[in-house]
Amino acid sequence: MYGYGNMIFSATKIFDRAINLLFGVLLLFITIGVTAGIVNLFLQIGDLVTNTDITRHYVRLVSDVLTLFVLIELSRSLVSHFDEHRLRLTFIADAGIVFVLREIMIKLFEHKIAADEIYALSALLFVLGCLRTAAVLVYQREKRLLAKENRARRPIPRIPEN
Repeated sequence: MYGYGNMIFSATKIFDRAINLLFGVLLLFITIGVTAGIVNLFLQIGDLVTNTDITRHYVRLVSDVLTLFVLIELSRSLVSHFDEHRLRLTFIADAGIVFVLREIMIKLFEHKIAADEIYALSALLFVLGCLRTAAVLVYQREKRLLAKENRARRPIPRIPEN
Protein backbone atom coordinates (compact mmCIF):
# COMPACT_ATOMS: atom_id res chain seq x y z
CA MET A 1 0.00 0.00 0.00
CA TYR A 2 1.09 3.49 -0.73
CA GLY A 3 0.12 6.35 1.54
CA TYR A 4 0.01 10.07 1.05
CA GLY A 5 -1.25 11.94 4.07
CA ASN A 6 -4.44 10.25 5.17
CA MET A 7 -5.12 8.67 1.74
CA ILE A 8 -4.08 5.05 1.37
CA PHE A 9 -3.91 3.47 -2.09
CA SER A 10 -4.02 -0.25 -2.56
CA ALA A 11 -3.14 -1.70 -5.94
CA THR A 12 -5.74 -4.45 -5.59
CA LYS A 13 -8.49 -1.98 -4.62
CA ILE A 14 -7.66 0.21 -7.62
CA PHE A 15 -7.62 -2.85 -9.86
CA ASP A 16 -10.96 -4.10 -8.48
CA ARG A 17 -12.60 -0.72 -8.95
CA ALA A 18 -11.25 -0.41 -12.50
CA ILE A 19 -12.49 -3.90 -13.41
CA ASN A 20 -15.90 -3.21 -11.84
CA LEU A 21 -16.14 0.02 -13.82
CA LEU A 22 -15.13 -1.67 -17.08
CA PHE A 23 -17.50 -4.59 -16.55
CA GLY A 24 -20.28 -2.17 -15.63
CA VAL A 25 -19.78 -0.25 -18.87
CA LEU A 26 -19.60 -3.52 -20.82
CA LEU A 27 -22.80 -4.74 -19.16
CA LEU A 28 -24.49 -1.43 -20.01
CA PHE A 29 -23.55 -1.81 -23.68
CA ILE A 30 -24.72 -5.43 -23.75
CA THR A 31 -28.03 -4.37 -22.17
CA ILE A 32 -28.43 -1.62 -24.76
CA GLY A 33 -27.57 -4.15 -27.49
CA VAL A 34 -30.12 -6.68 -26.21
CA THR A 35 -32.79 -3.96 -25.97
CA ALA A 36 -32.03 -2.74 -29.49
CA GLY A 37 -32.06 -6.34 -30.71
CA ILE A 38 -35.50 -6.97 -29.22
CA VAL A 39 -36.87 -3.77 -30.79
CA ASN A 40 -35.32 -4.86 -34.09
CA LEU A 41 -37.00 -8.28 -33.78
CA PHE A 42 -40.41 -6.64 -33.46
CA LEU A 43 -39.68 -4.49 -36.52
CA GLN A 44 -38.59 -7.60 -38.47
CA ILE A 45 -41.91 -9.31 -37.75
CA GLY A 46 -43.60 -6.65 -39.87
CA ASP A 47 -41.15 -7.36 -42.71
CA LEU A 48 -41.81 -11.06 -42.34
CA VAL A 49 -45.53 -10.58 -42.86
CA THR A 50 -45.29 -8.16 -45.79
CA ASN A 51 -42.39 -9.69 -47.71
CA THR A 52 -42.67 -12.49 -50.27
CA ASP A 53 -39.23 -13.98 -49.47
CA ILE A 54 -40.28 -15.42 -46.11
CA THR A 55 -37.43 -17.95 -45.86
CA ARG A 56 -34.64 -15.37 -45.99
CA HIS A 57 -36.33 -13.18 -43.38
CA TYR A 58 -37.11 -16.18 -41.19
CA VAL A 59 -33.44 -17.24 -41.20
CA ARG A 60 -32.45 -13.70 -40.27
CA LEU A 61 -35.04 -13.64 -37.48
CA VAL A 62 -33.83 -16.96 -36.05
CA SER A 63 -30.21 -15.78 -36.31
CA ASP A 64 -31.02 -12.59 -34.43
CA VAL A 65 -32.88 -14.45 -31.67
CA LEU A 66 -29.95 -16.82 -31.20
CA THR A 67 -27.53 -13.88 -31.17
CA LEU A 68 -29.59 -12.35 -28.36
CA PHE A 69 -29.26 -15.63 -26.45
CA VAL A 70 -25.46 -15.38 -26.74
CA LEU A 71 -25.52 -11.78 -25.47
CA ILE A 72 -27.77 -12.76 -22.56
CA GLU A 73 -25.40 -15.58 -21.57
CA LEU A 74 -22.44 -13.19 -21.67
CA SER A 75 -24.33 -10.67 -19.56
CA ARG A 76 -25.06 -13.40 -17.00
CA SER A 77 -21.32 -13.92 -16.69
CA LEU A 78 -20.75 -10.22 -16.06
CA VAL A 79 -23.59 -10.00 -13.53
CA SER A 80 -22.16 -12.96 -11.61
CA HIS A 81 -18.83 -11.10 -11.46
CA PHE A 82 -20.42 -8.35 -9.38
CA ASP A 83 -21.78 -10.93 -6.91
CA GLU A 84 -18.74 -13.18 -6.62
CA HIS A 85 -15.92 -10.90 -7.84
CA ARG A 86 -14.79 -13.55 -10.28
CA LEU A 87 -15.87 -14.75 -13.70
CA ARG A 88 -17.65 -18.07 -13.61
CA LEU A 89 -16.45 -20.41 -16.30
CA THR A 90 -19.88 -22.06 -16.50
CA PHE A 91 -21.50 -18.89 -17.87
CA ILE A 92 -18.69 -18.37 -20.37
CA ALA A 93 -18.95 -22.00 -21.50
CA ASP A 94 -22.74 -21.58 -21.76
CA ALA A 95 -22.23 -18.58 -24.05
CA GLY A 96 -19.80 -20.60 -26.17
CA ILE A 97 -22.22 -23.53 -26.38
CA VAL A 98 -25.08 -21.23 -27.36
CA PHE A 99 -22.87 -19.58 -29.99
CA VAL A 100 -21.82 -22.90 -31.54
CA LEU A 101 -25.43 -24.14 -31.48
CA ARG A 102 -26.45 -20.87 -33.15
CA GLU A 103 -23.96 -21.44 -35.95
CA ILE A 104 -25.03 -25.06 -36.43
CA MET A 105 -28.73 -24.20 -36.48
CA ILE A 106 -28.33 -21.34 -38.95
CA LYS A 107 -26.14 -23.35 -41.32
CA LEU A 108 -28.40 -26.39 -41.13
CA PHE A 109 -31.46 -24.25 -41.80
CA GLU A 110 -29.74 -22.62 -44.79
CA HIS A 111 -28.44 -26.00 -46.03
CA LYS A 112 -24.91 -24.53 -46.16
CA ILE A 113 -22.93 -26.89 -43.96
CA ALA A 114 -20.56 -29.64 -44.99
CA ALA A 115 -20.06 -32.91 -43.14
CA ASP A 116 -16.53 -32.02 -41.98
CA GLU A 117 -17.81 -28.75 -40.53
CA ILE A 118 -20.55 -30.63 -38.66
CA TYR A 119 -17.91 -32.96 -37.21
CA ALA A 120 -15.66 -30.05 -36.20
CA LEU A 121 -18.51 -28.13 -34.57
CA SER A 122 -19.72 -31.29 -32.84
CA ALA A 123 -16.24 -31.85 -31.41
CA LEU A 124 -16.16 -28.25 -30.24
CA LEU A 125 -19.58 -28.68 -28.61
CA PHE A 126 -18.34 -31.83 -26.88
CA VAL A 127 -15.26 -30.03 -25.53
CA LEU A 128 -17.34 -27.05 -24.36
CA GLY A 129 -19.81 -29.42 -22.70
CA CYS A 130 -16.99 -31.25 -20.91
CA LEU A 131 -15.46 -27.93 -19.87
CA ARG A 132 -18.79 -26.76 -18.49
CA THR A 133 -19.35 -30.02 -16.62
CA ALA A 134 -15.85 -29.86 -15.12
CA ALA A 135 -16.40 -26.21 -14.13
CA VAL A 136 -19.64 -27.11 -12.33
CA LEU A 137 -17.96 -30.00 -10.51
CA VAL A 138 -15.01 -27.84 -9.43
CA TYR A 139 -17.37 -25.06 -8.30
CA GLN A 140 -19.42 -27.50 -6.21
CA ARG A 141 -16.25 -28.93 -4.70
CA GLU A 142 -15.03 -25.44 -3.79
CA LYS A 143 -18.38 -24.65 -2.15
CA ARG A 144 -18.22 -27.84 -0.07
CA LEU A 145 -14.64 -27.11 1.01
CA LEU A 146 -15.55 -23.54 1.99
CA ALA A 147 -18.58 -24.75 3.95
CA LYS A 148 -16.43 -27.36 5.70
CA GLU A 149 -13.77 -24.75 6.45
CA ASN A 150 -16.36 -22.34 7.85
CA ARG A 151 -17.81 -25.07 10.08
CA ALA A 152 -14.33 -25.88 11.39
CA ARG A 153 -13.70 -22.21 12.25
CA ARG A 154 -16.92 -21.79 14.24
CA PRO A 155 -16.42 -22.09 17.97
CA ILE A 156 -18.16 -24.94 19.70
CA PRO A 157 -21.01 -23.53 21.80
CA ARG A 158 -20.72 -24.29 25.48
CA ILE A 159 -23.68 -25.58 27.37
CA PRO A 160 -24.11 -23.70 30.65
CA GLU A 161 -23.87 -25.85 33.71
CA ASN A 162 -26.65 -25.67 36.28
